Amino acid sequence: MDYFLNKIDKHLDNHGSLDQNMNALKRKLNDLNGLKEDIESRVSSELQPTKKLKKEVQIWLENVERINGEIQSLDGRIGESSALIRGFQSEDVLMRMKEVEEHIQQGKFSEGLVVDNPRRIGQVLSTSTLSGEATKLCMEEIWQCLMNDEVRKIGVWGMGGVGKTSIMKHINNQLLKETHKFDVVIWISVSKEMSLARLQKDLASKLDVKFSGNECETTRAGMLFETLSFKFSRFVMILDDVWERVSLEKVGIPESSNGSKLVLTTRSLDVCRHVGCNRVIQIKPLAEEEAWNLFLEIVGGNILNIPGLEPVAKSITKHCAGLPLGVIVVAACMKGLDDLFEWRNALKELSLAKQSVNGLEDEVIQQLRFSYDRLKDQKLQHCFLNCALYPEDFAIREIDLVHLWIAEGLVEEMNSRQAEYDKGCAIMNRLINNCLLEVPTETENGRCVKMHDLVRDMALHITCGTPRFLVKAGMRLTEPPDMQEWRKDLEKVSLMENWGLQLPYPLEISPPKCPMLTTLLLSGCNIQSIPEGFFKHMHRLKILDLSANPIKNLPDSITNLKNLTALLLRHCRSLEKVPSLSKFQVLKELNLEATNIKEVPCGMKNLLKLNYLNLNGIGDLHEIPDRTLSKLSCLQDLIVGETLISGEDVGGLKKLEILKGRFYDLHNLNAYVQALHGREEPLEYIIRVGERGWVEQINTRKYIELCGCNIYTNQIILPHVEELYIKECNLNCSEGYPLFSRFILISLSTFSSLKFLDIYNCKGMKKLFSPNCLPLNLQELSVSECNKLEEIIAIELGWNQRGKATMEFHLPQLRLFSLWNLPKLKSICCVNGVIVCDSLEIIEPEEWWESVEWDHPNAKSILEPLLRSCWIVLNYFEVGSSRLRVNAQQMCNILAVKREEEEEEEEEEEEEEEEEEEKEKEKMEMLGVIPVCYCGNPIGFHLRSDSDIVQWQNFVHNRCRKTLFYFAGAPCAAIKNDFRGLLLNHCNNASGSCKAMDRTSSFVPTKPP
Repeated sequence: MDYFLNKIDKHLDNHGSLDQNMNALKRKLNDLNGLKEDIESRVSSELQPTKKLKKEVQIWLENVERINGEIQSLDGRIGESSALIRGFQSEDVLMRMKEVEEHIQQGKFSEGLVVDNPRRIGQVLSTSTLSGEATKLCMEEIWQCLMNDEVRKIGVWGMGGVGKTSIMKHINNQLLKETHKFDVVIWISVSKEMSLARLQKDLASKLDVKFSGNECETTRAGMLFETLSFKFSRFVMILDDVWERVSLEKVGIPESSNGSKLVLTTRSLDVCRHVGCNRVIQIKPLAEEEAWNLFLEIVGGNILNIPGLEPVAKSITKHCAGLPLGVIVVAACMKGLDDLFEWRNALKELSLAKQSVNGLEDEVIQQLRFSYDRLKDQKLQHCFLNCALYPEDFAIREIDLVHLWIAEGLVEEMNSRQAEYDKGCAIMNRLINNCLLEVPTETENGRCVKMHDLVRDMALHITCGTPRFLVKAGMRLTEPPDMQEWRKDLEKVSLMENWGLQLPYPLEISPPKCPMLTTLLLSGCNIQSIPEGFFKHMHRLKILDLSANPIKNLPDSITNLKNLTALLLRHCRSLEKVPSLSKFQVLKELNLEATNIKEVPCGMKNLLKLNYLNLNGIGDLHEIPDRTLSKLSCLQDLIVGETLISGEDVGGLKKLEILKGRFYDLHNLNAYVQALHGREEPLEYIIRVGERGWVEQINTRKYIELCGCNIYTNQIILPHVEELYIKECNLNCSEGYPLFSRFILISLSTFSSLKFLDIYNCKGMKKLFSPNCLPLNLQELSVSECNKLEEIIAIELGWNQRGKATMEFHLPQLRLFSLWNLPKLKSICCVNGVIVCDSLEIIEPEEWWESVEWDHPNAKSILEPLLRSCWIVLNYFEVGSSRLRVNAQQMCNILAVKREEEEEEEEEEEEEEEEEEEKEKEKMEMLGVIPVCYCGNPIGFHLRSDSDIVQWQNFVHNRCRKTLFYFAGAPCAAIKNDFRGLLLNHCNNASGSCKAMDRTSSFVPTKPP
């Protein structure tokens, strides 16, 4: 009875002090956030392009963000809790307060926040093979100028399509790879429509200079000038495709006096002279023989075997006038044709085209037009022309372009949106193979393609006729085109990326009369309102893109656009309301991502043909009403982010291929899975369940997050989940029941696809896996802040492995194993168990070095100073009253060495290093020091005597000065073959309860006395 009375008294005390403790926690948190702001200010001043943030500082800042989120979540739960529950939450508050205090102490960073960053800044660019001796000689001349300190500005000029950009891309990559003369290489694509403000903005993004948006051109120039003058010793700046005279002073580019270089490419010799280039290099067309060799290289030399074809092919090549772009494009469209009649016909078409133009550049346009005409397929041609709707030199996102084609009906309609997307990608590849689009590049926004400016000029030339386009994208417009430009036969209009563009009131009185218009692209402008009558004469409009505009309301007249198939309003952050959608009977795509709407648009239930819905990133849209989604039977892509959805409603969507949303609770997730009724789960999903969570990075296409959920026995999970994050969940059944045994095995393959598992702060969990539920394809496992966890792999009563004395648990793909702050952890597996982890790579144990006992008396004294000099991650690891005994003879189970990334060295130095490593390796093997995994990967060592330790010490001093050592192995580890890593942090009761084996012998940690 006294025991229960004491518990009640403690609970009442906790309840009474909760508010006081919470206020104290908030004060401490304010102190921590103040310290964070101070550190961020120091980072801004200390962080330069030649410096990088210390890893410990980066981790500290990330942890402060995490702590803020968790305390905010805790405060919310306390506010919603009943009086009975509040008493139990006081311990959480005290624990958080202790954590905040620890982070305040850790945040002093008296030794600075940054370290030297030896890696140079620059971007490797995609290149094509250069052709012709003259071209290679020009490239060598440019390179010599760059290496010559007396040459400061270099002008590279020549007509369009001659190869200026291709040469400079090779130079750019060569600078990044082969020389340490410059510490930054900056590539800026200028293009025809470039403004001074845009040039400054692009340069700032390369230099990581932050503009607030309120600076004038002079202020921006000063900021850029300061960065280039004082934060770099030497730089190379390449301005590609400069059309007009440019003032370096107005941009903010300093006149070089320290060996820095400026290179510009242009079609105008006058531009080179105006900038003051002291070396000007002209790129001339290919010689006749060089052009012919390039043509043969692309089209294939087998055409020479066709009687009578060679002279025709040579005549076609001559029409390309030695311009590499023309040769490449024409040859690409002739590739694979082996009929002499087709070649003769092609020659005739080129000859007729040449007769109809004046000037060499117009002739190039006609050469490119020849390639367009030979696409034959009209839909393919329209797909190509659509690429010209984007601004010049614009990185077009592959996904946006394909979605545009799908919305316009240029991609064959199929039952699957994924199949349509794949078809669109196939179309894109055809355009790339015909050299009408450049090879895709990976950017931070995903895969992007570009059009060569001459190819785009050709496309715009075509759209002056039929089909007729009006394209003024990225041209710095502040007003829409004049009324005479809005012709009645216009089919597509693009005014995108005109940041000052607005639609003035006169357009309401005299709106554009474009009855044939099907596509209107107005994204990335400054449109704050749309005149009510603007869409009055656009009845055939199918695609309307108003994305990224500060628009607040849409005109009611938009509801009359009954033929609309795509309405794109993403990132209209001021948009609060959308008119009724009930009349949009054929709408297929609705994108309201990152708008400010408060509720689901009226009439959304009537969008019976809708197959794409994006409501992601809408902070005030908390939930989608029941029985709304279930009406949208054609929906294939549903992206709603943190907005709550009903599992039963979503389960009725039989065509769903992509699902990204949040269920109320596990009951709703179960309802969704059960509603599938044997159907395939979506091809891609990000499903969050319960409270709003926060994850820095998602690694897979099938992700589930459980946050603040109640997990009962017999919960259901999608069978092919690849990534699972379980945070702050309550286990409402026997604590001794392994967590992964609570989920119903929907099929034998349940968890067979699981690659990433992260479990955080699940307080009731004592056991994680049972032997039957091990996810065999697991690659990363992280368990932290689970204060009752005792076992990772729990052997259930009656389980055996066919009478084997030693039980093996295989996790063959596991490469990261992280255990953090698990005070009750006793073992990874049972006493006679072995975990076989052939792929384990990363281990970062802390806080156990001082408690380690060595069976060799000199081992610790020799290793400790050596390791601490090599940036060791070492702290105190408490093992209760027991001590962990380490056998120095089995060092390969104790030490793992992970090399940091090193600068690439010149080829001669690399060869010498490899020879030296081979000699060192042979020497070590003769001494009995066995490298488990050598050079570039973690290294394990098997040491047999004092002399071996000394030899190993010498080896480290000589060869591993840039090596980060991680202590690993003995506690709770059972590793076979290439043991590489295990992370054990704050695991106070961990004992050596598993065997560990290597190729030479086994290591069994001594049990605590």
